[in-house]
Amino acid sequence: IPVALTIMLCALLLVLSAPVFKTAQLGCVLPNLNVEGYSKDGDIIIGGIFPLHYSKILPDLSFTKLPKIVTCEMFKFRTYRWLQSMVFAIEEINSNKNLLPNITLGFEIYDSCNIVARAIMGSMWMVTGQGEPVPNYHCQAGSPLAAVVGDGASQASIPIARLLGLYSYPQISYGSSVALLSDKREFPSFFRTIPNDNFQSLGLARLVMSFGWTWVGLLAEDNEYGQQGIQILKQEIITAGGCISFFENIPVFYSKEIISKIVIVIKNSKANAIVVFSNEPNLIPLLEEVTNQNITGKVWIASEGWSLSSVFFRKKFLRTLSGSIGIMTHKGEIPGFQEFLYNVHPSTYPNDIFIEEFWENAFDCKWHDRKSSGTITIEFNNGTKLCTGKEKLKELNNTFTDASSLRITYNVYNAVYSAAHAIHDLYSCRPGEGPFNNGACADIHSFEPWELLHYVRNVHFRNKADMKLFFDNNGDPAPMYDILNWQPTPDGSLRYVKVGTFDFSAPSGQDVIISKSSIVWNGGQTQIPVSKCSESCLPGYRKATRRGQSICCFDCIRCSEGEITKQTDSTECLKCPDDHWSNEKRDTCIKKITEFLSYKESLGAALAAVSILCATVPAMVLCIFIKYRETPIVKANNRELSYCLLSALMLGFLCSLLFIGKPRRATCILRQTAFGVIFAFSVSCVLAKTIMVIIAFKATKPNSNLRKWVGPKLPNGIAFACTVIQVIICITWLAKSPPFPIENMKSHVGVIIIECNEGSTTTFWCVLGYMGLLAIVSFVVAFLARNLPDSFNETKFITFSMLVFVSVWLAFIPAYLSTRGKYMVAVEIFAILASSAGLLACIFFPKCYIILLRPDMNTREYLMGKGSH
Repeated sequence: IPVALTIMLCALLLVLSAPVFKTAQLGCVLPNLNVEGYSKDGDIIIGGIFPLHYSKILPDLSFTKLPKIVTCEMFKFRTYRWLQSMVFAIEEINSNKNLLPNITLGFEIYDSCNIVARAIMGSMWMVTGQGEPVPNYHCQAGSPLAAVVGDGASQASIPIARLLGLYSYPQISYGSSVALLSDKREFPSFFRTIPNDNFQSLGLARLVMSFGWTWVGLLAEDNEYGQQGIQILKQEIITAGGCISFFENIPVFYSKEIISKIVIVIKNSKANAIVVFSNEPNLIPLLEEVTNQNITGKVWIASEGWSLSSVFFRKKFLRTLSGSIGIMTHKGEIPGFQEFLYNVHPSTYPNDIFIEEFWENAFDCKWHDRKSSGTITIEFNNGTKLCTGKEKLKELNNTFTDASSLRITYNVYNAVYSAAHAIHDLYSCRPGEGPFNNGACADIHSFEPWELLHYVRNVHFRNKADMKLFFDNNGDPAPMYDILNWQPTPDGSLRYVKVGTFDFSAPSGQDVIISKSSIVWNGGQTQIPVSKCSESCLPGYRKATRRGQSICCFDCIRCSEGEITKQTDSTECLKCPDDHWSNEKRDTCIKKITEFLSYKESLGAALAAVSILCATVPAMVLCIFIKYRETPIVKANNRELSYCLLSALMLGFLCSLLFIGKPRRATCILRQTAFGVIFAFSVSCVLAKTIMVIIAFKATKPNSNLRKWVGPKLPNGIAFACTVIQVIICITWLAKSPPFPIENMKSHVGVIIIECNEGSTTTFWCVLGYMGLLAIVSFVVAFLARNLPDSFNETKFITFSMLVFVSVWLAFIPAYLSTRGKYMVAVEIFAILASSAGLLACIFFPKCYIILLRPDMNTREYLMGKGSH
């Protein structure tokens, strides 16, 4: 970083003093720092920067001593395959007579060693033509630099893009996906063949949520690539309803303390899904420590920066990383590339400064006369195996020769072709039709970088796999990813298997395809691991967030009666429709039970039977009275009123049948009105009988004016008049607001009560009140006449009957108001039967007793008190 900052500062000062390149004349003398690269001459040069090595040398941030010489270690076969894809693409283009006829492409390739300072140095080497980076001076004659392909890591591409952007050199990266690079104001000449990290972040978030992982750990390397990608990912997870268990930064420079802290956090967290947004080099120390501490059972979700890393496919990482999920750019096909790789040989490419080191690492041998690249010191001993050059690459089994799944390699190939097609478009320009001032065209042999930049922006072609390639306004390609699963192999290592795709250009619903059944999870499990703060709430329960904790940490509360949830982890219960109710599990609304007093149930059948049986009793009594109508006891008690009263009592018993069965409009209207009129008539008859007893006794006195009232007219008139008043009340009731059937869904839990709504409750209580008034008047009159001197004073029986009648209906009122449904109806039927039975028993049973069992008492003398008993 300090080296990079120093170079950038010098570059800025030089740019301010000389804003354009000054091309030195042949023979210019500039110092050379021995920057070496792999190059091949051509009419036009395409530069390439690849991280062929790792470096673990840390800079001295105290600036108290000279910087250490940076040495490159751990040659990477996979990255060397990327380099060869560039060589292959250029050779293929040069052999194509239609793409760039009479133009030969050359290349300059540099190893950045995954170090920012080296990446910048390599860029300056290509731009200036000198080993020592001297901005604004170009000491190459001819062979203009057209574009730079690279670098792989975003942290290296960002400073390169700033540098190349100053001079408008097109840069086409094959692996730098950080979203920051899409800002054309800051990076005007940057393009890439790998999708923007914004889409990667969206894809990773959707991947996490598709498996139901709501409690997720996040790890990101502490640079632009990690931080920008993880922030978008974090926001998408939270927006989708997930939560973050922990968020830790992976240090770019190794720190044992920070690594240990992160491992402790991972071990103590309940999150089993951990998304890691990092490149391979910075992640190695962390995963090695995780492996050393034997932390298993976690699902590691890999960004494209390490999802294909062969370093982690080794046996030591099997228990930790098997079952990991990653996303990577869509793989492509490069026809003929596999055979090209097999034919790579030091004798074929003598200018390749990296091929001998590759050969030594691939075949575990040493060249006797190795060309030094300035990075490695060779030591020989008696046990050293010498390289002969007869080794065969076809016999190797490593990532270099594996061309079965080309991704970054495919991106490099497309990047070279994008530059070539841009050069083709520049070369095909016709004077007067060009894009520049006055229709001018650029000179293919001496074009300026900004002139080619115009064509790169507008490049549009199909490659050999018939895939359409272009750059959008941000310099990004169409986003497409493969979903990979790390699965164990028979030899105990790991391999990746494609299990799905993300295609963000596809229509909604077809953009994500995942074969979950093909995934093998950590430990060989087939079921999707759980990564939640709290266990899911089953249907019938709702989530209640714990105070002061994340929304993903909650308790499950059972839904109230009448409410349900059909899905797991519901945030609220849904109320059932009025005619439905929740089942016992509270996960389904079921039709409410319909309730009314039915003939089919025992209570309804019993009450109906009792009503009919009771109705036969007054009928039998009526028959007895008719049969013995000429006897003194029947004549003495106003037999016409007795006939009417018995008929009314018979109808009173039968009217209770209107209360049984499903309520309908006709029965609702008839039941209360019929009951009110019949009972008003019954009580009116009793009142008339009571009044006639008093009048008959008073009329026996000498000179009594009541004699004229003795006879059937007065009692009949009283009974008729009192009944007519009740009829008028009922007519008013029916005219104002008649009763009607309703489905009562509120009174009883889970039950629909089909009942009669009384309509106007005022008139309903007026009917009952008037009937009660008649009963009270009859009771009072009978009570006052109870002691009249008569051997058979009927007022005593009437008093008792009215006492029973009033008591029954006074008890009925609270019982009626305190019950619901069919039991309310049963209470009213019981009151009708009890009060009717009371009138029948108290008034007529004593008379029947005398008529049937004591005929000796059924004489005029006995009734007049003159007989003996």
